Amino acid sequence: MKKIILDNGLRVVMEEIPTCRSVAFGIWVKTGSRNETPEDNGISHFIEHMLFKGTEQYSARDIADIFDGIGGNMNAFTSKEYTCYYAKVLDDHLPQAVEVLADMFFRSSLDPVDMSKERNVILEEISMYEDTPDDLVHDLVSKAAYEDHPLGYSILGLEKRLNAMDPNSLRQYMATHYTIENTVISLAGNINEDVLELIRKHFNSFNNHGVIQPGLVPTFKDGFIYHKKKTEQNHICLSLPGYQVAHEHKYAMVLLNNIIGGGMSSRLFQEIREKRGLAYSVYSYHSAYMDSGLFTIYAGTAPVQTAEVLDVMMEVLSEIQSKGMTVDELRRGKEQLKGSLILSLESTSSRMNRIGKNELLTAKHHNLDELIASIEQVSLDQVQTVIKYLFAQPFAMSMVGSSDKTIANFRRDQLV
Repeated sequence: MKKIILDNGLRVVMEEIPTCRSVAFGIWVKTGSRNETPEDNGISHFIEHMLFKGTEQYSARDIADIFDGIGGNMNAFTSKEYTCYYAKVLDDHLPQAVEVLADMFFRSSLDPVDMSKERNVILEEISMYEDTPDDLVHDLVSKAAYEDHPLGYSILGLEKRLNAMDPNSLRQYMATHYTIENTVISLAGNINEDVLELIRKHFNSFNNHGVIQPGLVPTFKDGFIYHKKKTEQNHICLSLPGYQVAHEHKYAMVLLNNIIGGGMSSRLFQEIREKRGLAYSVYSYHSAYMDSGLFTIYAGTAPVQTAEVLDVMMEVLSEIQSKGMTVDELRRGKEQLKGSLILSLESTSSRMNRIGKNELLTAKHHNLDELIASIEQVSLDQVQTVIKYLFAQPFAMSMVGSSDKTIANFRRDQLV
């Protein structure tokens, strides 16, 4: 991996993979829903949509035709802490992909008519999300865990706020947040240092500097949110405080998550689905942010089985709390983690994502040998430290379902 800083201060990270014929290219911006206010919630995602609606040179149809015509793909996504615009193309077509994405990034029209249409698209996206309770419940548990902190905001935003936005709102937000200090260019694939001339050609004129404002560190709250909705299942999330993205125990957390609910061999999957048949979907995951984290367990089950599912969850977690992870689980977890890491490196898109995100959030990079060594160094004592940290507070909790009677008596502090 190579890191180059252009004359204007823009960071470029690149990884050469001469054995492939594709290149993944990304523009990463450190802005997402956690950088918003209650008044402009959803604006980061709105901007992401609008950058595809045309520029002075290319219409939205032109942009689509260009990438279809070269057999490449282009897309974007917005998270709580960053936005990424990316493309994957054959190496011969990289110049055209960079030229189009740079034009979108710097010269999007933000036309009021297009904005009105795209606002409606986003409102439909919000409606679709509201109709998907197994997605909605995860947003709600973030709100329960972070309350009024921006990490608890919806990435999609709220209809009332979106309706108040105009092109000037988007331009002002971009002027503040789409700065050189907040931006990283990442590339991975069949490239060499000659690609820097291409990047300089399109990004050397970028001169929007800004001051990075330190965000307010969130405090974990043990809140509860119930969203009444007519559904066949109760959709439940339980969350506990996790670790930030660069924490020394991050691999111990990943290994613990894998054992609790990270795969088909995990304890929750085996106990709730395989042994008892109480749920089709049950899993856990860890969300790592710049200064905090969230460990979450999800299950969807019939209302009459909700109490039993929660009881089994608590039994599984209580056993982990009292007995910890076994030596065999630690060994298998390490092999699983190393395997998934190595397999991900076979994809140019995964490599571009990894180096771009790492540079944006931590400015630290580790090669494969260093990563494997860090995984191997995780001990049972470190995992036990993570377990003690996890269960030191009551759960935050959310549920989407037709009735909350089955969880009215659930004690969220029973493992403390």
